[in-house]
Amino acid sequence: MDITEVQKKHEDAVLELPNVIGVGIGLKDDKQVIKVFVCRKLPENLLKPDEIIPKMLDGYQTDVEDIGIVTTQSI
Repeated sequence: MDITEVQKKHEDAVLELPNVIGVGIGLKDDKQVIKVFVCRKLPENLLKPDEIIPKMLDGYQTDVEDIGIVTTQSI
């Protein structure tokens, strides 16, 4: 399965996790990864086991990125 298919397969479940506001594809150390965007990155010990973002999804590493709260802006 390629990374796009893996992202689509897991996107809905990952978006249901606390603080997660987006999922995408990016690069880390010159490798494709599943990017998981969160409002605030928390240490794993503050999360319940079922709230932790998996480190791998179908063979692809995840990379959690703290991007803060996203709001719409008017022009």
